[in-house]
Amino acid sequence: MAVNRAPSSAGIGEAQMQGDRLARTPQFEWLARAGLVARGIVYAVIGVLAVELALGDGGKATNQQGALRTIADRPFGKTLLVLVAIGLAGYAIWRLFRAALGHGPEQHDSGSDRIAALASGIAYAILCVTAVKILAGANTGSGTPKEAAGGVLDWTGGSLLVALAGAVLIGVAGYQAYKGIKKKFLEDSKTEQMSHNVRRAFTALGVFGHIARAVVFTLIGYGLIRAAVDYDPDKAVGLDGALLKLANASYGPWVLGLVAAGLVGFAAYSVADARYRRV
Repeated sequence: MAVNRAPSSAGIGEAQMQGDRLARTPQFEWLARAGLVARGIVYAVIGVLAVELALGDGGKATNQQGALRTIADRPFGKTLLVLVAIGLAGYAIWRLFRAALGHGPEQHDSGSDRIAALASGIAYAILCVTAVKILAGANTGSGTPKEAAGGVLDWTGGSLLVALAGAVLIGVAGYQAYKGIKKKFLEDSKTEQMSHNVRRAFTALGVFGHIARAVVFTLIGYGLIRAAVDYDPDKAVGLDGALLKLANASYGPWVLGLVAAGLVGFAAYSVADARYRRV
């Protein structure tokens, strides 16, 4: 007996049309741009604290969750954290919509762009939830890479999964370096609206920032692979652990200072990107 699938297809088509309409509204565009600013604020906190650590001025190595807690502990921090949480939600929704639709009002995405958008959307949605928990006074938990890797290593085939996660991160690092060195990020920006000096500054911040992220992602990925090979979750590190590795290496303060300055540069690039990004 034939089964009529037309209503289901019609429902999917209607959902896609509704998603298209939402993605093309000015309100959605502003939510996406607010998300880029929120991303910049988080990276600015991480970068500034790492610069202070490199200078021996009382800073610390921290990750995105630590940056959110640092914001909350400042005067008027809860108010700022509310705004950051809204921005993070906007960024996550924008990236997830781009993954689902494959385009925005100003740009179309390739298959790899959609996969990257999906991963980014999920990561920032989790970060937004963390911000909300901090605002609510709930215990966000440590959720360290060591704990996560330790749990996965106990699974059947866990070592392979942890090593694969590390390899993926190193691949992401390579892509970040490629975007920075080849200036591919400019393809997503309205460079025709920039003056000559603005474009030069924007390009320099983007190159510096993407390369700094590549260094950090490489260290995190390498740590996961070491954890898998040695069956030792203590080898796994997050963003804060990667910055500490730089601080403790030969010429550590200098290298950490460069990477930290790059993260601050990426923060500034993100804020500028909120103005010029093709959404």
